[in-house]
Amino acid sequence: MIRFRLKELIAEKEFQEDRRITLEEVSRETGIHRTTLSKIANQKGYVTNTDVLDRLCFYFGVPVGGIAEHLSPSELSE
Repeated sequence: MIRFRLKELIAEKEFQEDRRITLEEVSRETGIHRTTLSKIANQKGYVTNTDVLDRLCFYFGVPVGGIAEHLSPSELSE
């Protein structure tokens, strides 16, 4: 399963910039609908496309591996 790190990335950016960042702001800056961002952040197993990943990579300044990680079945049960 692929797990998205959107919540962690927002928290890191908030800490670095010493301000609150909302999904609405990320949506406005990336052009990704807020509902899509909410699903990425909260829905296990959500499927998205490479355009969304590309926009998030650019916004957060990280490679695709910083946006998502692969979890094996054994990691899911932990």
